[in-house]
Amino acid sequence: MNSIKTRSIVISGINIALVFVSCYFIQFHLPFSLNSGGLVHLGNITLFTIAMVYGKKQGAIAGAFGMGLFDIMAGWQVWAPCTFVVRGIMGWLIGTLYDNKKENKVIFYLMLIIIPSIEMLAGYFIYNVAMYGNYIAALSSIPGDLTQLAIGYVVAIPVANKLSKLKIFKRGNNEN
Repeated sequence: MNSIKTRSIVISGINIALVFVSCYFIQFHLPFSLNSGGLVHLGNITLFTIAMVYGKKQGAIAGAFGMGLFDIMAGWQVWAPCTFVVRGIMGWLIGTLYDNKKENKVIFYLMLIIIPSIEMLAGYFIYNVAMYGNYIAALSSIPGDLTQLAIGYVVAIPVANKLSKLKIFKRGNNEN
């Protein structure tokens, strides 16, 4: 029992660190945003892969803490509360949807991409409007968000599908 909790804590810590590092050290700014929504990083690839391979709990933890920590350390402190909530929910949604694979792969992958993406876009849009009091500024961050999402899913889905087949990443070994 104790070794399962210890293992889960260690995996959570590693996953948080992986998300943070992939956000912090691999990032660039897009020139077309009227606010800070033009930031693109590779943290989505890591978050999406973790949520699909390890499940909703690890996805939520890695998303909330890894990306929240990135915001704090990279000078985006004002975004940290929003990121903590939005990315935690996103990790949970991706892990939940991936666990419920359907026979129709087209519908499954569309749901896996669309539902968490809507949650993320809506969460940041609402936060943008609240911060800037301006719908135009909030709308200008959407292209950067869509770019991040596209890169994340294009890479993470095939990587997660391959990793999920490896014995070391079997769900029973990693949950709790």
